[in-house]
Amino acid sequence: MARLKSGDTVEVISGAEKGKRGKVLNVDLGSGRVTVQGVNMVYKHLRKSQKHPQGGRIQLESGVDISNVMLIDPKDGKPTRVRMEIDGNGKKVRVSSRSGEPV
Repeated sequence: MARLKSGDTVEVISGAEKGKRGKVLNVDLGSGRVTVQGVNMVYKHLRKSQKHPQGGRIQLESGVDISNVMLIDPKDGKPTRVRMEIDGNGKKVRVSSRSGEPV
């Protein structure tokens, strides 16, 4: 089970984008990367087409290594580690290590 999922709010903890927060758009466990909204923006150059008659370039998010982001604790809004616990129904749940609250 992944520690991060699409829709989680994370903070970048290292690299050029350190300190930025955003929502997780995509998690790729195969390559160990996550796409975070508004973080690690790159330009993609487009060839002329019917959709883009002038061609041009668009800005979009590129992946960040999963080890460079931390989940934001829902209780106090600070970055936290995530651990797995089994609830009363025998189901795995993600729990904030900082506050003990389920994520």
